Amino acid sequence: MTRSAHYVGDRKMTVQDTDPVPPGPGEVRIDVAYTGICGTDLHVLHGAMDHRVRVPAVIGHEMSGRIAELGDGVEGHRVGDPVTVMPLDWCGECPACRAGHTHICHRLTFIGIDSTGSMQSSWTVPARVLVPLPEELPLDHAALIEPTAVAVHDVRRSRLTAGEHAVVIGAGPVGLLIGKVAQATGATVTVLELDPHRRAVAADLGLSVVDPTAVDVARQVLESTGGAGADVVFEVSGSAAGVRIATDLLAVRGRLVVVAIHPTPREVDLHRIFWRELEVLGVRVYQREDYAEAVWLVRSGRVPTSRLISRIVPIEDVGRAFAALEAGGDVKVLIDCGGVG
Repeated sequence: MTRSAHYVGDRKMTVQDTDPVPPGPGEVRIDVAYTGICGTDLHVLHGAMDHRVRVPAVIGHEMSGRIAELGDGVEGHRVGDPVTVMPLDWCGECPACRAGHTHICHRLTFIGIDSTGSMQSSWTVPARVLVPLPEELPLDHAALIEPTAVAVHDVRRSRLTAGEHAVVIGAGPVGLLIGKVAQATGATVTVLELDPHRRAVAADLGLSVVDPTAVDVARQVLESTGGAGADVVFEVSGSAAGVRIATDLLAVRGRLVVVAIHPTPREVDLHRIFWRELEVLGVRVYQREDYAEAVWLVRSGRVPTSRLISRIVPIEDVGRAFAALEAGGDVKVLIDCGGVG
């Protein structure tokens, strides 16, 4: 039997036993070890994505596990191999796909939101979404490959290079990962965060962190950059205040990277963008090369996943896991899906 956690609407999760889905041609069945809960999963729980999620739904996409069964025609993989997934399924026919931008396909299916996800002990997926993992990488650490790939994509899109100065607005899980990935490029990183607990986590990770209510952030950034300003600002807070301050911090021809999902239009200082020839870059999910880099960063310890995982909860207590994350005291909560002993 497969133990699975289902979003059933009205901010509720239930745990059920179902039959495992055998893999069809070109598919694999994975024994899922761990699934991480992210902000998107919280949005699902709160009903904000009911227009996409078919209730009852198994959600989740930040995962790790081992291949349990191969469908016909699957090559290059073996039963027992450790894997994660890149949970994107694109059409291959739309203008974005034809231009090589399959990750932002016009008809993109995000596996774990638009289709069945990984919060279960057994998960059947197309073999094409598999990402092999090093055998020596612990599977709990590997569950953070997906959010690390998000950060890698964001930093790569920013064109950040060694010696540049980056500011990250917001020290949630993605903001922390962007900070560590940016550090790994050789950049100087400053993180802005209102919450004292998140500031403490950022400092523990070796990031320079500032309370934007306690200092004049624009002046501090100018002083630390010899009067130039930041080369890149990553807006990860999702707040109107974050957008407002971002353009003030940027140097001439600086790059503003919009990471957070802003559900409503924000006021932006277009005169500043004109006056300093600033760039505004959107970033969304990831590509294959981002996953390869993320695996290397986690394996090498440059992204300290062990210090980001704040608790691991058995799948039977999935409601407690969501409540813990909502309470705000955790960075990353993992569900032990029980698929790998």
